[in-house]
Amino acid sequence: MNKKASSHSIGPVTLAPSVLPRHALTYLYAAFFSIGLVTFVSIGQSYILNENLKIPTSLQGAISGDLVFWTEVVTLLFFVPAGVLMDRIGRKAVYSAGFLLLALAYALYPLSQSVADLTLYRMIYALGIVAVTGALSTVMIDYPAERSRGKLIAITGFLNGLGIVALNSFFGGLPQKLVAKGFSGNDAGLYTHLAVAGVALVSALVVGFGLKGGTEVSKEDRPSLRALVTSGINCAKNPRILLSYAAAFVARGDQSIIGTFLPLWGTTTGIAMGMAPAEAVKKGMMIFIISQGAALLWAPVIGPLIDRWNRVTALIVCMMLASIGYLSLGLVGNPHEPASIIFFVLLGIGQISSFLGAQSLIGQEAPKAERGSVIGMFNISGAIGILVITTIGGRLFDSMSPKAPFIVVGVINALVMLAAVYVRIKAPGRGYASLPT
Repeated sequence: MNKKASSHSIGPVTLAPSVLPRHALTYLYAAFFSIGLVTFVSIGQSYILNENLKIPTSLQGAISGDLVFWTEVVTLLFFVPAGVLMDRIGRKAVYSAGFLLLALAYALYPLSQSVADLTLYRMIYALGIVAVTGALSTVMIDYPAERSRGKLIAITGFLNGLGIVALNSFFGGLPQKLVAKGFSGNDAGLYTHLAVAGVALVSALVVGFGLKGGTEVSKEDRPSLRALVTSGINCAKNPRILLSYAAAFVARGDQSIIGTFLPLWGTTTGIAMGMAPAEAVKKGMMIFIISQGAALLWAPVIGPLIDRWNRVTALIVCMMLASIGYLSLGLVGNPHEPASIIFFVLLGIGQISSFLGAQSLIGQEAPKAERGSVIGMFNISGAIGILVITTIGGRLFDSMSPKAPFIVVGVINALVMLAAVYVRIKAPGRGYASLPT
């Protein structure tokens, strides 16, 4: 039997040649913890702004937007170097380093004495994001055979959502439990963040030992360093890669808007209703968990459909769902009212759809030898989206309405959907039936 044609499987997913089940299991572990650890920063930050720093709620939208702005400045500077590094030394080392940086950032975050301290620690966190999300996206594309790509992306989305729900539910409610046991508000925040840092440290060790070592191409096939740096831009001549960059702009902005402003909306509304900071943060966490729970349940539905459709067609559907989810929040009055739940469900469905649609398209189109660099450019586009959307959104949150950032994202999703319709007509690429087996 041809060695290149042979491959292992894990559940319904056929793995790429040379990828073993233990590598895939380690990746699934990492998928569970990666985004959950990344997103906790917004819940923890809401607590610190209110409990430690006593920032007025009228200023928290702009401060949160500015913190994300500086985070994205760092990610813009380092996504391409991280992609090049993954192509040169392998995914495992970069992924493990990312978890270590997250552990350091979370250990330092509750020690902040000012917004300037928060900004500095947020930059360390940003370096962790670059490594963790870049490696997550790259390994997710490396490990499956092409015919199983949509399945693994859907499983990844499910585990991302499960990790977000599990980690944020537990750690988001931990400060209130510690306060109830007699700890001070500051100590409760400190111990919660140290616990999160411990989880990140363990994850660094698991990934360091369990992922596949080496790089995905042989030394003879490896492009030069200069070619790797420029390949992400050059590959945009492919209209479907260019479209995926546009999708990343809004898809990663989607995740950031939800992670930053949904808990903040719930928290500030709770405080305005007379809740204590720990209780308000828990209430804000719950509406975030509702949206992510919906994403968790929707991922296994949309993933197999993406495998069956032309990937550009899939992106059209995904962006349509995203625009509906975000724009529907314009109908929400009080986010804590039971009637608002349906809108947060639609939001979660839209958010995970845009993420999976964008990842599936770039996964199909990115050249193997330059994959880390192309994914780096894909993530840079997402970083620019986060930078623009959260900076504008933070100010609209304070000056206009907590709903305003979500409306902005809904409109951008609709514009990307129209661009995808154009690409589907002019350059549709491969359909499911023509994908290699």
